[in-house]
Amino acid sequence: MPPDIIILLIIVVTAALVFALTNGLHDASSVVATFIACGAATPLQAVGLASIFGLIGALLGGSAVADTVAKIVNLSAEPPLLNVLFAALLGAVMWNIITWYLGLPSSSTHALVGGIIGAVWVSDGFEHILWGWEELFGVRHELAGIVKVFAALLISPTLGFAFAFLLQKILSFALRNAKFTVNKWLKGLQWIMAAVLAYSHGANDTQKIMGLITLALMAGGYLHQQVTPEWVRLSGGIVMFAGTLFGGWSIMKTLGSGIFDIRPIHSLNSQVSSGAAIMFATVLGVPVSTTHIVAGSVIGVGAADEYRMVNWSVGQEMIVAWLVTIPSSAAVAAMAYYPAKWLIDLL
Repeated sequence: MPPDIIILLIIVVTAALVFALTNGLHDASSVVATFIACGAATPLQAVGLASIFGLIGALLGGSAVADTVAKIVNLSAEPPLLNVLFAALLGAVMWNIITWYLGLPSSSTHALVGGIIGAVWVSDGFEHILWGWEELFGVRHELAGIVKVFAALLISPTLGFAFAFLLQKILSFALRNAKFTVNKWLKGLQWIMAAVLAYSHGANDTQKIMGLITLALMAGGYLHQQVTPEWVRLSGGIVMFAGTLFGGWSIMKTLGSGIFDIRPIHSLNSQVSSGAAIMFATVLGVPVSTTHIVAGSVIGVGAADEYRMVNWSVGQEMIVAWLVTIPSSAAVAAMAYYPAKWLIDLL
């Protein structure tokens, strides 16, 4: 492998791991937000649990989501794929940092998809983005490409909301005559459900990083088939969950107390709903936003219990973020492409 390709490959892999870190600032923090807010665990305990089971999810969660991410572009021989991936990651990272600083629960998945769209569009043309319109309007009924990703990102928070709403109604009725001491059992159950949620998050979110790094390794000639090496799984999982330790607390505060006054029953139902939605998406091989699914489930339990006490403005902010993140990160990646290419050409 030529030295310049090795250097470029290292730059792209490093950029992917930095994105994983910023992803942790957003999505990994949402895994433990309600767990901490209701008093079931201390921040250190919650982060430790999420880190362990998130890493297990990254290692054992398969590669269906990674395959979907790797198949949303079809580039020509020029420009080099590594240049495009670097610009896409740069756009996603910059948008993640901006929204993290503002404490806005935006989606890292949206940012990544937007970054890929912007970088491919400006470098190789609109036609090299696999939109999936043929599958949507043609004779085939299986969604693919960007359409498949968009559908999953739109539907999954709605499923989280609906499942959480229904579960809250059922469990509240079942425990209507329970004593206050039932909270002890609800808090205990949350340790199991937090572990399941962390596992499902690691299985889904880390695969986005694995898909891009695998693409980069294939483009650089390090791999000759689309098989994710174990060191990619391990490094992606470790770096993503390290992001929680470095500053996901503002988003934890938004999800844990900014939407609804979370009690143990709310947190448990939110965890069950979020974990089920993310796991279902992972089995289908579609990338989803953990932050938006958790936010949707928290709004769902709040609406089921006392809708007047829900801070609906957070939901409105989430919708605005949904609409803004993809075009904004695409624009940032498009603007970053030529400076990034110029920098890489100097190496």
